[in-house]
Amino acid sequence: MDQRLYEEIPSLDLNDFTKGSEEQRTRFVKELGEAYNNIGFVAVKNHYLTNELSRNLYTSIEEFFALPEEIKQRYEIPELAGQRGYIGKGKEHAKGRSTGDLKEFFHIGQEVTDGDSIKYQYPDNVWVDEVPELKEIGLDVYRRLERTGMEMLKAIALYLELDENYFDDKVKNGNSILRPIHYFPIENPEEIPDDAVRAAEHGDINLITLLMGASADGLQVLRRDGEWISITALPDQLVINVGDMLERLTNKKLKSTIHRVINPPKELMRTSRFSVPFFMHPRSEMDLSCLPNCIDDQNNKQFDDITAGEFLDQRLAEIGLKK
Repeated sequence: MDQRLYEEIPSLDLNDFTKGSEEQRTRFVKELGEAYNNIGFVAVKNHYLTNELSRNLYTSIEEFFALPEEIKQRYEIPELAGQRGYIGKGKEHAKGRSTGDLKEFFHIGQEVTDGDSIKYQYPDNVWVDEVPELKEIGLDVYRRLERTGMEMLKAIALYLELDENYFDDKVKNGNSILRPIHYFPIENPEEIPDDAVRAAEHGDINLITLLMGASADGLQVLRRDGEWISITALPDQLVINVGDMLERLTNKKLKSTIHRVINPPKELMRTSRFSVPFFMHPRSEMDLSCLPNCIDDQNNKQFDDITAGEFLDQRLAEIGLKK
């Protein structure tokens, strides 16, 4: 197996898979698999999100996060365990830590419109009266990233020697989340805990994460030799990484790479950083038991059987969003 150490994450063109020749599709699948084996991240262009829509979303979320605290808190609903609406500063922490991350965020979830009974498993989205355009823009971005993610999962299925459509029914009306994040300015850096960071090192819970270009540097990925490397999505790219659910399903054949968002230099601590990941989740009943073709004498089964819903509940408790 190729074990090269990337200096930066590999770049791929989704058109090679969605519109390319058989040779181009085969090459895309191979290069995607190699990247997900080695570093767990790729940068992808020619996805379904437009730069204009991305800019419009950033404008609307910056408007929301600039609202007074007492107004934002109207959109924080504790009984939803952070699954919809606003989640306040320091509420989430990385697994294994107790210090809250230096961020606040907003969650937009699945809107089921085709009569699927799974609709009743999901809480309604929370919309902001003061920023009415966030609903239309947010749902449009959600659908485009979901469509992109479904194409990526088709390529992943082929790499795993599964039917191309293996994931289709598992992610249809899945429990995916669009998360606009505000890494807020720190006016008095000396008053925060010594170990407080914008986002402590962690792996994502879901199948794959699709990340729009952030407003500032700070994202780092832990390479397999223990070195942290900085990554930035260019305006026309999405950064797409493997999550813990996919690592579990593939018995670590595909790597859920640890990543973090570091604090800026002291002179920039009083500035904001905005970021918008899309966490692609399956339906809660999806079986995450290790795929039989990912288990052999060299790679014994490494995880207990569990459903996606059970795993999500477990992880939400570990990061402080669910009691």
